[in-house]
Amino acid sequence: MTGEVVLDVLVGIFLVAGGLLSLVAGIGLVRFPDVLSRMHAATKPQVLGVLLILLALAVSLRNGADLATLVLIGGFQLTTAPLAAQMIGRAAYRTGRVHRESLNVDELADRDSTGSGPAD
Repeated sequence: MTGEVVLDVLVGIFLVAGGLLSLVAGIGLVRFPDVLSRMHAATKPQVLGVLLILLALAVSLRNGADLATLVLIGGFQLTTAPLAAQMIGRAAYRTGRVHRESLNVDELADRDSTGSGPAD
């Protein structure tokens, strides 16, 4: 096996793994019962799936400008997905769409409705 064949096999493995993780994320969005579970499915496997696909592209392209672009895409994905999930979870909690009995620890229970501090 030559180096090119090995790299092509790695690209294929990364693409299939990334696609499967993205598929699992999509299935989780449809199948999970509540907002917090869906939020988990939308961020964890989806981000890893995108990063694996970007890694496959990086191995395949091997060009400096393309690699810089892929690193930027991966960085934005790693920063925006958790922040969006945090905002979605916070909005769901504030609007009462979270089943509070399913929470192990409710750190926001002692805050008022605006989330600005402890309720007096």
